[in-house]
Amino acid sequence: MALTLRSLLGVTTAQLAKAFLTSEATMTKRIARAKRKIVEAGIPFAIPSGDEIRSRLSEVLTSIYVMFNEGYLSAGPATSQREELANDAEWLAGLLRQLLPEEPEVTGLLALMRLHQARRRARFDDRGGIVLMKDQDRSVWDRPAITAAIELLTSALRMGQPGFYQAQAAIAGCHAVAVRWEDTNWELIVTLYDQLLSIADSPIAALNRAIAIQYRDGPEAGLAELDPMGRSLDSYHLFHAARAQMLRGMGRSSEAAAEDRLASKLTSNPAELSLLQRRIEDETFIKDGHGHPR
Repeated sequence: MALTLRSLLGVTTAQLAKAFLTSEATMTKRIARAKRKIVEAGIPFAIPSGDEIRSRLSEVLTSIYVMFNEGYLSAGPATSQREELANDAEWLAGLLRQLLPEEPEVTGLLALMRLHQARRRARFDDRGGIVLMKDQDRSVWDRPAITAAIELLTSALRMGQPGFYQAQAAIAGCHAVAVRWEDTNWELIVTLYDQLLSIADSPIAALNRAIAIQYRDGPEAGLAELDPMGRSLDSYHLFHAARAQMLRGMGRSSEAAAEDRLASKLTSNPAELSLLQRRIEDETFIKDGHGHPR
């Protein structure tokens, strides 16, 4: 997967390292090993067929998924998002569905991408700053695209073969159908994360589940779920950003600012850095006894 993403899809080694939660040096070694294996084993460049397609499908889906994620929210530092990369990933997923319409995970991945793409116009402000989902103007979400994506997901779920991308699409669908942030069905979202984690032991999914628990049960409950992940996710900026949000909700502003500072050292995405800096400044403002500036 790393070699595919680096050589064919143009994702940099640094971006790959962030996507797979590892170091750039480790990712460089992975790519070198993959190249060496191809040469030493004499693996030809050929189109697979029959059962060989099924055995390779998981890696292909993951490659397209990572490509989309990098386009949707770039690892940086040059840009916050790469629309052309996200669009190309969506196109590849659509092409794959044409080739394998009976594979529910292919359809699930395409539905997931289209649900995210439907919110694209609301994700950044006029200055390029990131807008969190709870603050997005939902009137500019593409409702027809959301409806079509939900129908696509439903067709996958009817095949009766639950999978990683279908579960993620179902979670994205819960967010997309909520007319207001207050209408979000957090109970269902936590349940869907439970199902997702039963399919794949994903640390990012576990992190997002803790965030959902925060909104369902309060910041103390979310933090109790999040803290045990510190050892495995300490180098992941969104772990510290999520922890800062929960601490902020508990009134622990100084600790929240410290976590945001850690997060800012672990990302180079311009929009994320801008958001984190605003949070740090707000927490400092509160600490100095001036109240909240906004």
